[in-house]
Amino acid sequence: MLLAAAGLLSGCDLLVLDPAGDIAARQGDLIVVATLLMLIVIVPVIGLTFWFAWRYRASNQSATYTPDWDHSTQLELVIWGVPLLIIIALGAVTWISTHLLDPYRPLDRIADGRPVPADAKPLEIQVVALDWKWLFVYPEQGIASVNEVAVPVDRPVRFRITASSVMNTFYVPALAGMIYGMPGMESKLNAVINAPGEYEGFSANYSGAGFSHMRFKFHGLADADFERWVERVRGSDGALTRAAYLDLEKPSKRDPVRHFARVDAGLYEAILNRCVDTERLCMNQMMALDAEGGLGLDGLNALEMPRRGDPRLGPYVSAQVCTVPTAGPSVLSSALGGMQSP
Repeated sequence: MLLAAAGLLSGCDLLVLDPAGDIAARQGDLIVVATLLMLIVIVPVIGLTFWFAWRYRASNQSATYTPDWDHSTQLELVIWGVPLLIIIALGAVTWISTHLLDPYRPLDRIADGRPVPADAKPLEIQVVALDWKWLFVYPEQGIASVNEVAVPVDRPVRFRITASSVMNTFYVPALAGMIYGMPGMESKLNAVINAPGEYEGFSANYSGAGFSHMRFKFHGLADADFERWVERVRGSDGALTRAAYLDLEKPSKRDPVRHFARVDAGLYEAILNRCVDTERLCMNQMMALDAEGGLGLDGLNALEMPRRGDPRLGPYVSAQVCTVPTAGPSVLSSALGGMQSP
C-alpha cells in the first residue's frame, strides 16, 4: 500500500510550497503556518473520536457509565478557549501577512535577509490577457512578446496587468499568487524571482474555449542572459503597431511564441483605455467629458474650453467633434411622435 501511494504521489509538484520567488515563498509559509494552527484542533479531535469509540464500545463493561452527566467547566474552557486562541492567532498572522504581501506594495527585500538595494530599479512589464494568449510589453526596452516573458534573477519586477475582453488571472506559481486582469482596469504585482530556470505561467480563471492552452513560459535569467534575450527579441522582424495589435487581439488558440522588436508608443495605455482603434473614444477621455458636463448640449461648450482653465493645454476635443445640428420642429415632432400624454 505504501508503494502504491508513493507511485500515485510521485507526480505531485510541491512548487507552491517550495517556489523560486520570495513572494511565493512567503505565501507558502503562510499556508503552512495556517495549516499547523488548524491542526492543533483537528488532530486531537480526530484522535479523541477514535479513542471514545473504542473506550465506550458496547462490549467494554469496565467503562464508566454516567448517564446523568451533562456539564464540565474544565471541558467547556478547553473546548471553547483553545479554538478561540487559534482564531486570534490565525487572524493576526493573516492580517499582518496580507498587508506585507500586498501585490501593490513595492518590495522591501529580495529574499530573506537580503533587502532591495538602494539603487535597484524595478523592471516594468505590461501584461495583457488576450483570447487566448498573453502579451507582454517591455516599455523600457521597447519590445514585446507573446506567450513568453523573461526577467532578471534577484531584480524587482513591477507588473501592470489588464485584459482585452474578459477577466483572466495572471498566475506564475513559482513567482507569486494569482492576480486578476480585467478589461478597462489595471491590477499590479510587485515580485521577484530568486533562482534561474524556466517556469510555467497560465490563466487560473476560465475565459472560454481556448482557456486550457492559455499558458506561457516564464524565464528567470542571469543579468547577462536577460540582456541577450532582449537583444534577440530586438533582432526579430515584428513590430507591434496598433493595427498589428488589433489583429493579434482576435481570438485564437495554441499560439506560438512571438516577438516584436518595436512597440507603438502609448499602446498599453490605449489597450487599458480600450481605444487602440483610433475611431473609438478612450475611457479616460470619456471620464474627462463626464467631469466637464457630458456630451449633452449643456456640456458641449465646456469641452471647447481649455482644460483645467489653462490655455496652454488646449481643449479636450476639437470644436468639430462637438458640433451637433440643432433639432428643428420637424425632427422633434418625429422623435416625439410615438409618445402620448397620459
